[in-house]
Amino acid sequence: MRLHQWLLRFALLAVVILAAAAFVPAQQASPSSSQLSKEVLQYVRVRSPKVVLTHVRIIDGTGRAAVEDQNVVLEGGKISAIQPGADVAKMQGIEVLDLHGYSVMPGIVGMHNHLFYVARPNLDSKWHGNEPLLVPQMTFSAPRLYLAAGVTTMRTTGSVETFADLNLRARIDAGVLPGPHIDVTGPYLEGKDSYFIQMHQLGSPEEARQFVDYWADRGVTSFKAYMNISRAELKAAIDEAHKRNIKVTGHLCSVSYKEAAELGIDDLEHGFFVNTQLDPGKKPDVCSEGEGTPTLKAMSPESAEAMDLIETLVKHHVAVTSTLPVFESGGIPGRPPLRQAFLDVLSPSAREAYLYRREKPVKEETPATPVDSPGDDWPMLIKRDMELEHAFAKAGGLLLAGPDPTGDGGVAAGFGDQREMELLVEAGFTPVEAIQVATWNGAVYMGKQDQIGSVAVGKNADLVVVKGNPAARIADVENVEIVFKDGVGYDSVKLLESVKGRYGEY
Repeated sequence: MRLHQWLLRFALLAVVILAAAAFVPAQQASPSSSQLSKEVLQYVRVRSPKVVLTHVRIIDGTGRAAVEDQNVVLEGGKISAIQPGADVAKMQGIEVLDLHGYSVMPGIVGMHNHLFYVARPNLDSKWHGNEPLLVPQMTFSAPRLYLAAGVTTMRTTGSVETFADLNLRARIDAGVLPGPHIDVTGPYLEGKDSYFIQMHQLGSPEEARQFVDYWADRGVTSFKAYMNISRAELKAAIDEAHKRNIKVTGHLCSVSYKEAAELGIDDLEHGFFVNTQLDPGKKPDVCSEGEGTPTLKAMSPESAEAMDLIETLVKHHVAVTSTLPVFESGGIPGRPPLRQAFLDVLSPSAREAYLYRREKPVKEETPATPVDSPGDDWPMLIKRDMELEHAFAKAGGLLLAGPDPTGDGGVAAGFGDQREMELLVEAGFTPVEAIQVATWNGAVYMGKQDQIGSVAVGKNADLVVVKGNPAARIADVENVEIVFKDGVGYDSVKLLESVKGRYGEY
């Protein structure tokens, strides 16, 4: 009887998961704290029906100045009130948190996040390894790391094990596993000669249309075009996705930014690092040898080419996703500053690979992270990209944020999202503007600004409680203590403890 009951329960759970993966409504109800599994509850710190955050600083995500000494009331998974700071008596059914010295900001909306990791078999200190380059799934560790860091909503921005991502999303939404809300991107829309053995290679525009339809039918909610796609394939994919009200982003090379904007793409990844329009010898529909580096060198923000490109992107409502951490980690020795908590979550092999890279960045054979050569001044290139991103935002462009946590420990899920905000400040944004890029702007792009992205009455209680004042010192975004998702407060430290030594392994 016990075996029969177990099988029945398992079958019912499978039906729920598959149904959720096959169809995701625009507004999906989240489980209450009473519906969370034991696996999730062990990481929950606050779960009362009503929670009052007292005497807290609010950084609302809109770019406005922080507001001191406020009370924020959470009820039913929503923000029900924001009031001047005051002491509140503890009552049955109400949890009161004294947050003097703390700040509350919106949950991070990560717009270039992954649930996988790039691995190079048998990597050594000279950066030699064996083929093929592999992309193992981080289905266990990545969701916990994102949530621990304050990421409450994320886009996978290219999936390798898409069914795993869909099923993970369903289990998180059902309260079975901990993690953020997930916008599952379909498998990469890639053309011929891909670097990655796990990617399908499209053969025609018709196949691109079929590919989009197949995965949209299975519940993916966005698509990402990759380096070797042709213009015809990209156009077919964009048109088919738009018929389904699904957006398309791209890490491009064979297609330039201007070409992609005119084809109707919605977003471009990696700031201005991978635009190839000025690369010498660039041929139509073929990735250039420089993979965008010559264009970035030549395109100062004041140049006619840069101003024309930015005008084109703004006119066509094309967003740009900044992924500064992956370039910092891959291109500048000694950066970013070492964080022990970051090193602690890496698997032994991931930590070893990261320290190899950190000591001496070297030329790589894939675009997963930057490629340097004796003639490339990476500090200058990163500064140039920062300048272009800042100019794009000031011209009215929608700048998004994400770390691209892919390779060799250099950028880890969650930690990279925090570092992205710090680098945006280095790029010339104020701290509150950087937080806006990482929260509100992502919500706007996803069309969810009425539910998430800012601290306002009536919105989802997706909030990050940090010790300190990120509005004055952006590095305080690292001091996350509680992450509220749908009104449930998760313990950041416990989530990090659960994945120590695992990121890069599973």
